[in-house]
Amino acid sequence: MNYLHYEFQLKKGDVVETKLDKQANVQLLDEINFNNYKKGKKYSHIGGLSKNLLINLTSPYKGYWHLVIDLGGHAGTVKASVLVKKG
Repeated sequence: MNYLHYEFQLKKGDVVETKLDKQANVQLLDEINFNNYKKGKKYSHIGGLSKNLLINLTSPYKGYWHLVIDLGGHAGTVKASVLVKKG
């Protein structure tokens, strides 16, 4: 599975702003759910398919977070820029 991956230490209320060049799945996952994602197991996340090119995802609690951007198995590539805004 191909995906873009970013890692952050976030506090509750921090916002991960993501700008895309096309629609894609944009998901914020904690450590356990990211490991499940990589293994193809069931996982929970914040976000999902975004048809908007600007997405803001807010951390619900302090911790280590992973932002994953993928095309849901479709061919192609996606470009993204990511910025964390402190809450």
